[in-house]
Amino acid sequence: MDHQGLEMDADALASFLATEFPQVASNFEIMRVMPMQVEVRMPVTERNLRPGGTVSGPSMFALADVAVYLAILAMIGPRSLAVTTNCSIDFMRKPAAEAAMTARAELLKLGRTLAVGDVRMFSDSLPEPVARASLTYSIPPLRVRNG
Repeated sequence: MDHQGLEMDADALASFLATEFPQVASNFEIMRVMPMQVEVRMPVTERNLRPGGTVSGPSMFALADVAVYLAILAMIGPRSLAVTTNCSIDFMRKPAAEAAMTARAELLKLGRTLAVGDVRMFSDSLPEPVARASLTYSIPPLRVRNG
């Protein structure tokens, strides 16, 4: 597939997640895939909440991490061993406990071995972002087979 530089579309990404990460695939819905960008939605359930009636930091990390991972795979194809090497999150507003969250991820750099992405996370009940994350991923080299 080469749809404006894309190697994987939303259906291919969802299938990959279901196969490689079945334990979390149902937690995320891929809304939009564009070159160097994805939008991913996470329904908020009781397991995503922390005391005080807000979405937990680990849940927001998972949303940001999956969004950047999918943005990378959309561009380079299925590579299950691409891994997060750094993450920084700024929590700016309290997301609503009853609203789903949406992550808008953009790759700022996509090299052969490293990718850097920026994510803005929104609670469906608020117009402003509730968190912003910056992630760096290590991309494994393609293995060349001899013979």
